[in-house]
Amino acid sequence: MIKLPSGVDINNLIDDIRIFSWQAADILLYYSKLLEDSDDKRKILKNNNEDDPVTLADLKVNEIIIKGINEKYKNINWDILSEENVKTSNTFTTKNDWVWVLDPLDGTKDFIQGTGNYAMHLALNFKQKPYIGFVLIPDKNQLWITDGEKTWCEKRDSTKYYPNLLNNRNLQEMTLVTSKNHGNDVLRNLIQKINFRKVEIMGSIGCKIASLVRGESDIYICLSLPGKSSPKDWDFAAPESILKVAGGSITNLDNQELTYGQANFQQGGIIVATNNKKTHGSICREIKKIIEKEDIYPI
Repeated sequence: MIKLPSGVDINNLIDDIRIFSWQAADILLYYSKLLEDSDDKRKILKNNNEDDPVTLADLKVNEIIIKGINEKYKNINWDILSEENVKTSNTFTTKNDWVWVLDPLDGTKDFIQGTGNYAMHLALNFKQKPYIGFVLIPDKNQLWITDGEKTWCEKRDSTKYYPNLLNNRNLQEMTLVTSKNHGNDVLRNLIQKINFRKVEIMGSIGCKIASLVRGESDIYICLSLPGKSSPKDWDFAAPESILKVAGGSITNLDNQELTYGQANFQQGGIIVATNNKKTHGSICREIKKIIEKEDIYPI
């Protein structure tokens, strides 16, 4: 069992992050409501980048989570990697084994569009692997948590419920959950060739992985084109933590675990998440055969 840094108790840590998370939910829900007004929308958007928008909500949640951790745990030897801080400084270096990985608002486009498919991600990585994780989905009143041994979901009133993963073994029997705003023709072609039973369109990787854990879908495929933008560490760390402990798996197409802390924090290529770690490898092999046979993507 992994031992947390000296002075950190797992139960107290989860209690603290729970408080910070629901504070973040209040912020996100508040700004989500304001975005319904076009005048307020102009005030809330902090840049004009349609591909990578930033809102006041991103910045406020970023501030409250980092401030909360730093004030509560002043002398703990860990660092915080945050999407918003990297955007500002363009640098992050650490020699610590323990690193918090934060995405204050995953699914910003959906947040702006008012779909409800947005989330906050927070993971505590140990030696570049997610260990503890939190995926907050304010619109569903859900806070998914893993303590490294079990995964569960809490509502704001402390009601708990647990993963309910499906067990479909055949690709064509599966429900795929895929991106709303980050799809591409190559991925659409692959989805068509596989002929899934059902395809659900959803924003936010955290929301998509939570749908696997809730038992609403079976598989998620992320396909980044060479030379184009890719998801980053903060997109995957927290979702991976809750899925793996729940009994699922997330790897690249060769069934290799994701590695964090690489150059530019990129998670490129083809990434597959399924709800069953026992069959995950065979599913990856089957997808790879289809890609090679149909010459869909350079492998």
